[in-house]
Amino acid sequence: MSPHAYTEDQLVEQPAIGLFAALGWQTMSAQEETFGAGSTLGRETKGEAVLLERLRQALIRFNPAVPMEAISTALDELTRDRSAMSLEAANREVYRLLKDGIPVSIPDHENGGQKTERLRVIDWEHPEQNDFLLVSQFTVVGNLYTCRPDLVGFVNGLPFVVIELKKPGVPARNAFEENLSHYKQQIPALFWYNAFLIASNGTQSRVGSLTADWERFFEWKRIEKEDEPRRVSLEVMLRGTCDKTRLLDIVENFTLFSEHKAGLVKIIGQNHQFLGVNNAIASMLEARQQGHGRGGVFWQTQGSGKSFSMVFFAQKVLRKLVGNWTFVVVTDRVELDDQIAKTFKSVGAVSEAEGDQCHAASGSHLRELLRGNHRYVFSLVHKFQNPEQLTDRSDVIVLTDEAHRSQYDTLALNMRSALPKAMFMAFTGTPLIAGEERTKEVFGDYVSIYDFQQSIEDGATVPLFYENRTPELQLVNPDLNDDIYRLIEDAELDPDQEQKLQRELSRQYHLITRDDRLDAVAQDIVRHFLGRGSL
Repeated sequence: MSPHAYTEDQLVEQPAIGLFAALGWQTMSAQEETFGAGSTLGRETKGEAVLLERLRQALIRFNPAVPMEAISTALDELTRDRSAMSLEAANREVYRLLKDGIPVSIPDHENGGQKTERLRVIDWEHPEQNDFLLVSQFTVVGNLYTCRPDLVGFVNGLPFVVIELKKPGVPARNAFEENLSHYKQQIPALFWYNAFLIASNGTQSRVGSLTADWERFFEWKRIEKEDEPRRVSLEVMLRGTCDKTRLLDIVENFTLFSEHKAGLVKIIGQNHQFLGVNNAIASMLEARQQGHGRGGVFWQTQGSGKSFSMVFFAQKVLRKLVGNWTFVVVTDRVELDDQIAKTFKSVGAVSEAEGDQCHAASGSHLRELLRGNHRYVFSLVHKFQNPEQLTDRSDVIVLTDEAHRSQYDTLALNMRSALPKAMFMAFTGTPLIAGEERTKEVFGDYVSIYDFQQSIEDGATVPLFYENRTPELQLVNPDLNDDIYRLIEDAELDPDQEQKLQRELSRQYHLITRDDRLDAVAQDIVRHFLGRGSL
């Protein structure tokens, strides 16, 4: 057998190229690339990261009524030098142009003068109308080094996907640390247009944004459905992320930029978020068709990015579904209300001012907000103290974050009465417990399930280790039961009152929250953490 049979090219790269071809991509090798007139890729030099002629043709194709001067202006704006900006800021700026269109000034023949038109770069509605090209061994010259990523996926001439491969047995992490990280430093222009990065050795594959460290890269283990068998391979990764329709869906609807003190962070929807949100939207559309407002329960375990899933859901509905949508984001605690509003603000779903103005202070204020033209309204479930109707709008979608729990079912039903034509979707990090049948009456059944075990296996959640260290409960009064029975008899309660008292006394909550027991728990926690690492 030839010694070349076990090379990275034969074992990983060529099968990947074949898969892209099966997905409908044009494939081409730049190993022997020529430049200038009649060149292989239309590049003048190796310093160009964009395939300009392919980009020009896409702009002409998607904007046929626009004069060529405007096409040239858009082309110049999209490909201008952004080296003075940070990589993530340049990527965000380009992303907004791709998503919303490039503003150009064109003649206004009806009214005279000029008007602003946004030129489309991507046909988001019809993926097949775009130009998909995979180039292997694409060489780009930087200021100091010449870099050659293994695979670059171009959409309309723009380098959307950069893939670095290693042969089996070499950790995929090496592709990130030795190659992708180096490319970002040396040839940043290639990443101004980047959707995501992929590192793989064939059996281990991870995808991540250009701002993510290796720990934030994640696997893509399912393609079509949440309950399909989990498979970790380059094939599943590429079919799940680089299928034409899925790729554009990820770019358009599952990409966020979050402002943090440490800087700008790009967030890509993970496998479970992508599948779950699309399931939720399908369920909502079915509910509307059937004439009811039970959108379903979206269960994705704590720590797996549930808040971002809410943003992805809302943003995709706003962008893809016709309607003057208003999202009422409901929580059950002040700290949760602040937290979820902060998440929406950090990714630009709402501005700081809008986020502050759209916090419902009361039921009457909520009614006022719903009458206005607000995309988002934030409210505590406690604002629904009575079933009074607040609005009969059918374009209101209620997103509850843990506010579906059984102790709030009266408020939840009040909420349903207050918004009789609204769509209700419950987002939770915990499964519904037995007896929460009223929850299903309001929200419907599960539309997405991503439990704790799945999250751990996917690396989305840190494993939780449980050690039983509960302080003992001691009964001081041996005649406690007799004393309780005597008090109940003396009170002369009716049957309903007796049943209510029985339910209350059967709960362990009062025992486990006694001050002396909580003190013992706190002391044990302190001793445990202070004593870690000591002999």
